[in-house]
Amino acid sequence: MARSRKKRSDDGRADDRRPGDRRAAAEAVVEAVDGGLAELIPDRDRARAWTLLIDGAPQSHVDLDDPAHLGFEYQRRLGHVIDLVAPPGRPVHAVHLGGGALTLARYVAATRPRSTQQVVERDAVLVQLVRRELPLDPNARIRVRSTDAREGLAKVPDGWADLVVADVFSGARTPAHLTSAEFLTDVRRVLRPEGLYAANLADGPPLAHLRGQIATAAGVFPELALVADPTVLRGKRFGNAVLVGSAQPLPVAELTRRAASDPHPARVEHGRALTDFTGGAVPVTDATAVASPAPPPSVFR
Repeated sequence: MARSRKKRSDDGRADDRRPGDRRAAAEAVVEAVDGGLAELIPDRDRARAWTLLIDGAPQSHVDLDDPAHLGFEYQRRLGHVIDLVAPPGRPVHAVHLGGGALTLARYVAATRPRSTQQVVERDAVLVQLVRRELPLDPNARIRVRSTDAREGLAKVPDGWADLVVADVFSGARTPAHLTSAEFLTDVRRVLRPEGLYAANLADGPPLAHLRGQIATAAGVFPELALVADPTVLRGKRFGNAVLVGSAQPLPVAELTRRAASDPHPARVEHGRALTDFTGGAVPVTDATAVASPAPPPSVFR
C-alpha cells in the first residue's frame, strides 16, 4: 500500500519531507484507500485541522481542537439539522451513512455529549487512516462499521434513531442504490416518530437528480425541506443541497434563520414552493436508480 507524507508549500505544491518532521509545518498524508487516493491536507489557518480529499475531491474538514467547527458549507447546513433534532445538549441516537473523516459524528459528540452514534463507512482502509491520523475522542460513543450503507442500515433496530445523516459518495457521486424509495423506506423504519433524516445531495443544471430525490423522499416523508445556495437552486452551478425529511412538522423557521446567517447564506424551500421546484419529477426506485451526476472538473479547481 502506497503511503507518504509531504509538506505543502505556500503555493499548494507538495515538497518532499522526511516522515515525522513537523518543525516547519504539518505534513500532508497521502495513502491509497479502497475508494481511491486519500489525502489529508493540513489547514494553514488552524493548528490541528485537516481536509480529507479522495482522488482530489474534498470530502471532509476536521478540526481536532474544535470538533464543533464545521468548515464546509454543506457540513454547516447538516450541523443546523443536528442542532434542531432535539433540545440543545440533549444526547441523541444518530446514524451516519458515510463516514469520511467522521466530521459530523465528532460534531454530535462535542455538542451533544453522551450521544450514541453508529457510523457506516464502507471503506475500511479509509477508516483505519482516519482513526490513526485524526483520532477520535476516547470518550465519544461512536461505533464505526465498515460495510455498505444499506447493509449497515438494515442492522439498525426499528425506531432506534433520532437522526439519520446520509453523506455517501463513491468518488464524487452518490451510489445508485442509495437514491431509491426502497432505501428511504428503510431510513424511515429506523427513525423514531419525531426523528429527522438529512441527506447531502450534489447536482448541477438541469437539476434532474435533485428534483428526483425530492420526489422520492416526498413519497416516504410527509414533511420535507431543502437547504441550498440560491445559485444552485436556480441551476446556475453545480453544488450541494441538504434535503431534510420527517414524519413530523419540521422547524422550518429556525432552519431558515440559521441557513441565512451562514457565511455563505442558503435558502430553505418547503411546502408548495418545494413541490413546485420538483416540477413533476418521478420518484426513483431500485429498478430505475442511477448514481448522482459527476461534477464538472472545474468544481474542484
